[in-house]
Formats: sequence, structure tokens, C-alpha cells
Amino acid sequence: MQSTASTTEERLPLEPQGRDFPYYRGPCAISMSGWMVILVGVAAGFLVLVAPLPFADGLLSGWLRAALFVGLPLLALRMASPSGWTAIFARVGLRELKLMVVFALLNIIVSLAVGTVIKFFGTTTPNAAVADAAQLKGVRLLNFFSKVALQLLGEELITLLPFLALLALCRARVGLGRNVSVILAWLASAAAFGLVHLPTYDWNVVQCLVVIGSARLILTWAYVWSKNVWVSTGAHIINDWTLIASTAFLAPLATSV
Repeated sequence: MQSTASTTEERLPLEPQGRDFPYYRGPCAISMSGWMVILVGVAAGFLVLVAPLPFADGLLSGWLRAALFVGLPLLALRMASPSGWTAIFARVGLRELKLMVVFALLNIIVSLAVGTVIKFFGTTTPNAAVADAAQLKGVRLLNFFSKVALQLLGEELITLLPFLALLALCRARVGLGRNVSVILAWLASAAAFGLVHLPTYDWNVVQCLVVIGSARLILTWAYVWSKNVWVSTGAHIINDWTLIASTAFLAPLATSV
């Protein structure tokens, strides 16, 4: 077993001392076969979210999709680590709430800056689901906000579980250093997150890899910093709710002027 000193010394500059990442070493380490189960759960959750249905999507089916999007990866994680599956979560106090706001604001700033540059040199595609929020009112708009929050937890899981899987692979199997493994997993999972958004943004590869990918780097940093999925999820929700609110409440005002 590694000493506490070696555990606390080997950290990235963007990562404070304290909790370490779970599952890549120690008694709660997940085997490669366990990681395969988790990745299958991640893929299944994503497919349930995006697969076309033989009938029109409605309120119930939308919530069912979002619930399975979250539930299937968590179920797979619990199967792979029955006693340690909650290690990706931690308590949420005032510090964690502040971190959510800080990383959300940082993400908004970075996304706006990168998006502006990309738009100047090329074209960007709007998110149709967010644009449609301008047509929603009252309970339907509240339902949309609520379902988005649940879905964003799923987005965190389908990014951070592969991130942890890649960390374990690079560290335990390939033998790379911890920090190198973290950086490679960070970059690869951000790129994958961008690519799964290709259908959402009309297959705009540059936008998905550069704009969405850079935003994902910030959101994953929230997890790297806190080792708490609730923090990255909270930052993600604040970011997306801000975008949706600006579309739902400001766009109608602009068109009425």
C-alpha cells in the first residue's frame, strides 16, 4: 500500500491535496473486467437516451430516457464495485456550492471566448433543444429545466466513468505516472464527450471538439479539483440553465422589440 506522503505529493498544479481518485488502486480498485461492465452500462445509457422510438416522444418517455441515462451507468458501477460505487460522490456544503458557481462561470467565459473565435473563422450550429426552450411556457418550461438537470447528471457519469477507466488503464496496465494518466484521461474523455454531441450540432466536428470539448475540460476540472460528481454536475447545471434561461426569457424580448 502506498504511503500517505506519496499520495499527497503526486498531484497536478490544478488539483489540491486531499481526496484521491477512486477505483484505480487500493482495496476499491476495479478490475479491467469490471471497467468493461461499466463502459457497457455507459454505452447502454447513452443509447437509451438517443435511440429513436417507434412512437412519438412524450413527457413520460422523456423522463424515462433521462432516468435510464443516469441509472444504467450507476447500476453498472455498483455491479463492478458493490462496496465502493458511491466513492465518486461526496457531501455538498458551502464550499462545494461555491465551487459549482466558480467552475460554471469559468466554463461560461471559456465557452463564449472559444465559440466567438470559432464563429469568426467558421460556422457554428445552435442547439435545437435549447432554441426550442423559447417556445415553452409555465409548467412545460419548468419540466424542461428539471429534466435537463437529471440528464446533465447522466452526462457527467458518461464522461467521468470513462475518465476514471482510462486513468486506471494508463496507471495500472500501461504503467504511466499518475499525473500523466490523469491528463491523458482528461483530454481523451473531453474529446469523446465532444464527439457524442455531433448529432446535436449537425455533425460540426470543429464545434464539437473545440467548443464542446474545451467546455468539457473545465467541467472535468471541477471533478478533478473536488473528486465529487455533485460539484461537476452542479457546475454543468448552472451553465446549461443559464444558457436555457437566456434563450427562454431574453430571446422572446428581442423578437418583440
